[in-house]
Amino acid sequence: MTTEPVAEHADYHGHKHPYHLVDPSPWPLLGSLAAGALTGGTVWWMHGGQTWVMIIGLLGVLAIMFVWWRDVINEAEFGGYHNPVVQIGMRFGMALFIASEVMFFSAFFWAYFSAALFPTEAMGGVWPPKGIHPFDPFEVPFLNTLILLASGTTVTWAHHALLEGNRKGLIQGLTVTVILGLCFTSLQAWEYSHALFGFTQGMYPSTFYMATGFHGAHVIIGTTFLFVCLIRAIKGHFTPTHHFGFEAAAWYWHFVDVVWLFLFICIYWWGSAGVPVGE
Repeated sequence: MTTEPVAEHADYHGHKHPYHLVDPSPWPLLGSLAAGALTGGTVWWMHGGQTWVMIIGLLGVLAIMFVWWRDVINEAEFGGYHNPVVQIGMRFGMALFIASEVMFFSAFFWAYFSAALFPTEAMGGVWPPKGIHPFDPFEVPFLNTLILLASGTTVTWAHHALLEGNRKGLIQGLTVTVILGLCFTSLQAWEYSHALFGFTQGMYPSTFYMATGFHGAHVIIGTTFLFVCLIRAIKGHFTPTHHFGFEAAAWYWHFVDVVWLFLFICIYWWGSAGVPVGE
């Protein structure tokens, strides 16, 4: 009589197979409705509407994030569902999710370069269009670039500390990263409040706010993701061999860093110089 099946079952924490069949959950549907309210309400507010739809959507998204994250953490930390086989699928899923995000930003860059390289006569034949005063790239945008690059370093520090079993270093690295993420968001909000062009003043504001604002939303999401990881690290959830939740957050944060470098170079720096028609 062999004992191999017993060993296999032990690796799956008492489950009969290495796969995670997720229980039915209301959170995907409710989260979609809340996100739709947030997006629609934000667009309405940007076009002169009221803010109550946006606020309700935001509160709904935050509530769904809390309960959904709670369920996933319980599955991973206490249910034993995130075994090595399941983690392989989760890694592929996270990679595909980031690839889909790349397509989002590719569309925004396409719209920006289409307008910048071929400005119409209505724009005055130049980019930025006449009457638009862009930001100085080497003021707040450059400072935010340094902040994000530093945050990429600190999240890597936290990851290496975790791999070495240094929980204190993990917590310190995550704390600094979250603080830097909050600094970036605060500076971008200050920058928007001092902009010399509004949301609806033509092609330049539309492409600028769409690209940088969508990235800013990703910074807020990534900061929240890392803050949850920080709370979990304080509670002792991660180990050197079982920490995909933190690893996914680090992947996402590095993606946000890279996208910002493209935004800084293409939109803030190159796009602020002025591009004549035909050149």
